[in-house]
Amino acid sequence: MKKISLLGATGSIGIQTLDIIRNQSDDFELVACSAGKNIEELYKIILEFEPKLVSVAGKEEADKLMNLKIPANTKVLYGEEGLIEVAVHHESTILVNAVVGSVGLVPTMKAIQNRKTIALANKETLVTAGHIVMAEAEKYGVSILPVDSEHSAIFQCLNGENQKEIHKLVITASGGSFRDKTREQLKNVTVEDALNHPNWSMGAKITIDSATMMNKGLEVIEAHWLFDMPYEKIEVIQHRESVIHSMVEFDDGSVMAQLGTPDMRVPIAYALNYPSRKPIHQHKPLDLIQFGKLHFQEMDFNRFKCLAYSYHAGKVGGSLPTVLNAANEEAVSAFLQKKISFLQIENLIENALEKHECISKPSLEEIRIIDEQTRQFVSSQIK
Repeated sequence: MKKISLLGATGSIGIQTLDIIRNQSDDFELVACSAGKNIEELYKIILEFEPKLVSVAGKEEADKLMNLKIPANTKVLYGEEGLIEVAVHHESTILVNAVVGSVGLVPTMKAIQNRKTIALANKETLVTAGHIVMAEAEKYGVSILPVDSEHSAIFQCLNGENQKEIHKLVITASGGSFRDKTREQLKNVTVEDALNHPNWSMGAKITIDSATMMNKGLEVIEAHWLFDMPYEKIEVIQHRESVIHSMVEFDDGSVMAQLGTPDMRVPIAYALNYPSRKPIHQHKPLDLIQFGKLHFQEMDFNRFKCLAYSYHAGKVGGSLPTVLNAANEEAVSAFLQKKISFLQIENLIENALEKHECISKPSLEEIRIIDEQTRQFVSSQIK
């Protein structure tokens, strides 16, 4: 039986991970998990799965949880210390990192150093510190298994293949909530409009990132690190139906693609069961006859500026992807709070990138400082 630590248990990926654990209870046990402020949902998780350790955002949330009737053998922690303790729990063999944002970086590093297998759904870990994370994973002999549907697709297509014979990676993008709108039409879109994704059920932040195409940009940077691939060999194309999750083209002209209905439980289950495959409860099988046609479009970098910013930050490298990610997190948060317009997200990110003086190989401490400085800068721009 595989024992699992789960960061972000009450989020979209966390809930679907719990669904896999629930329906494959002979194979998996949840031994530790974290949540932010959703104490009501976490309480339900504790009663059902009885983890040995849980962590919440802060002391206030911890006190709320302690006042509820939780099992006596469930320990409660909070803050970054709590996240780290969940990530490195002595019984766990797999860490599922499903938190949103750069908060997932340090716990992942600690888990790698404790030789836990990493099932990674937290893009920001590799975006902000890919050079450090991948070096540590190699040093400790730790596998990093992708949970994002796109990276899982590439990972599956590359099984048994020679990495040196890859011509390019092709990452597909649905286009998000506003794929049919012009830039002029984007001026007055609302938060509610942006959260209405046509294909996927995801958390608020990721859904906004999908609408700006930042989500795809972060995936490009993540793919660079996961598959040791130069940016010139990573292409993004728009694919409205989200049936082909990504593709790999090889030097001989062969193209391998991974297909399936849009269901995040598939890549989650693949990472948890790897190298095996097991049935997923109530999964809707792919019916290509029902779809009839699949559509593809070239990406417009002028229309989706965040994708262009991401390629630029990735190619420059160093500390610039940290700035890209931190600026985006602050800008998206401000948009969700209705403090800025949708297109101002791009403006704030561009300003932060232009202001930054890049460090070629930042340390973990420098990354944390740059992350905080960038957030302060973007926040000051909003005020």
